[in-house]
Amino acid sequence: MISYKLVMPEHMNQYGVLFGGNLLKWVDETAWMAVSLDYPGGRFVTIGMDRVEFKKGVSGGSILRFEVVRQRIGRTSVTYDARVFRRELHQSVEDVIFSTDITFVRVDENGVKRPVEAAG
Repeated sequence: MISYKLVMPEHMNQYGVLFGGNLLKWVDETAWMAVSLDYPGGRFVTIGMDRVEFKKGVSGGSILRFEVVRQRIGRTSVTYDARVFRRELHQSVEDVIFSTDITFVRVDENGVKRPVEAAG
């Protein structure tokens, strides 16, 4: 799955660069959309990200590209590789600013784990 986000002034921290919490929210949201599209009708919740390391700062007006690819399927969980690329308006190339593996578990309406293959 590929998604884009324009970094606006309300996404900045006190130093004028992208607030890391916003980036994490967008990664989680994009990866959740990917798992939900891959397994229609399944209820998935985030259980973890393998690493959180911000490689470069992001200024306002940048365009972020989120690329999410399924990596592993377990009995009740699915893991995706999530990468975020930054393109400044004055640049012609993208930089990788963040990457992580994000894992979701399938649950029922009571929060009990369910097999992934039963989704949809």
